[in-house]
Amino acid sequence: MDVAVIRMSRFLGGAAVMGAAVLAVLVWSEVVHERSSRRRMGVDDGHPVRREAIVVLGYRNRGTRVNGVNRYRLRAALRSLSPDAGESVLVLCGGAVGGDIPEAELLAAYARWRGYAGPIRLDSRSRTTRENIENAIALVEDADAIRIVSNSPHAEIARAYLWDLRPDLGRRLRRAREQRLGEVPHMKPYSAVHGLRALAEHDRRTDSEGA
Repeated sequence: MDVAVIRMSRFLGGAAVMGAAVLAVLVWSEVVHERSSRRRMGVDDGHPVRREAIVVLGYRNRGTRVNGVNRYRLRAALRSLSPDAGESVLVLCGGAVGGDIPEAELLAAYARWRGYAGPIRLDSRSRTTRENIENAIALVEDADAIRIVSNSPHAEIARAYLWDLRPDLGRRLRRAREQRLGEVPHMKPYSAVHGLRALAEHDRRTDSEGA
């Protein structure tokens, strides 16, 4: 067999294996996100929602313009607004972690640019996910439905923190619409690995404290 043909055959075989591996990772990350998007929710009693709070967790923003991750999260928050709610409020979280401007303020500006004209409440001080939730509590206490938006595993760990801190508010947690099949596939493998690790550490710590 011609040497060039052999080399091409090996190249195509290697490319096929690599493609299959990439596909497997993408499918796995989609499954992780889909499962996380449904867990640690409250119980929907079927009553009409008078007021809902959509909590958006900011991501490290290094410049003066909202970054791609925060744009994705804000878009997901806007599509999570329920048309059946009597009133909806965006609760935007994040201090000046990676830059000079708090992430919450950048998210608010982007929300207005996207055409959102409703009420906004800001947590401009928090620097960690747990602080996001601690500082958001006072901003969501008047809501009877709470939706937390980030990538799905990150949103799940945030819901776990809310259950830890305020189980009464945990019972008001409802599903957001951050998870869509095939959306932002380049972000999902990393956030799946990082989120699962954070969730495992949280659950181990909770189990040890309860033992």
